[in-house]
Amino acid sequence: MTSVLVEVLNGAGEELVDRWVSLQTESVLFRADLLAPEQVREESSAFVSQLCESLERSGAVDPEATLDGEPWEGMRAFLAALFRSRAQRGFEPDEGAEFLLLFKLPLFEALQKELGEDPAKLVDAVWDATRLMDRLGLYTTQVYARAKEEVIARQREELLELSTPVVTLWEGILALPLIGTLDSQRTQQVMEVLLQEIVDQEASVAILDITGVPTVDSATAQHLVRTMRAARLIGAECIISGIRPQIAQTMVTLGIDLGQVESRSTMAGALRVAFSRRGRKVVATGEA
Repeated sequence: MTSVLVEVLNGAGEELVDRWVSLQTESVLFRADLLAPEQVREESSAFVSQLCESLERSGAVDPEATLDGEPWEGMRAFLAALFRSRAQRGFEPDEGAEFLLLFKLPLFEALQKELGEDPAKLVDAVWDATRLMDRLGLYTTQVYARAKEEVIARQREELLELSTPVVTLWEGILALPLIGTLDSQRTQQVMEVLLQEIVDQEASVAILDITGVPTVDSATAQHLVRTMRAARLIGAECIISGIRPQIAQTMVTLGIDLGQVESRSTMAGALRVAFSRRGRKVVATGEA
């Protein structure tokens, strides 16, 4: 039945592609803001060409084996690149899936036109085409899911980098203002970034400001303590600032011991301590 599908696809040619492109661009799910009609045509034509090539190389339509073997390597690569690109551009899963779902109608119309006088042959061809498109649809769903996971992972890494900005307050004094929830992963990121900046800038004092942190649990507190110990090993002292009353009560309730850690309720207080560690002090100056 492979030869029949290839003959139909080749015979329908541009007419099939035109019909498919029309269905896509007229769909309520079509994203004109993300995809130009010219690009739809280019991708659709490329898909049909790749499908014909894969069918010719495979020699049979086996839904259990489709896409698993070497003959379908080109189709796998094509679909992976196409749907990864669409996922990165912001397409939703249903918008991506429609690319293949809408191909069924013009394909069935072409089969009807070619095999309409032989009902038995038409039924077999439609059944094979249906199983083939369903298998392709399942594969693209997997590709799309992986692509979205990659996008989310990359965005998470970027947010972690943005959420751990190390600021140089004075020569030898660094500050790391933290905002949002501190889980184990983010706290590990904080430790790595801070320690690297201490080494790079040869800082002797680092201020961890947690004014913007809503709550601190036992695991997070232990991570912070380990960060301070690690900083001490490379020659820097850490000061915690911004410990609000609610967080202080939580720490006491959880039995978290920060007795050996210098802490202040405000960044200003922590900065004053940092200046003293550097042999500096803040004094008021009279008006000229």
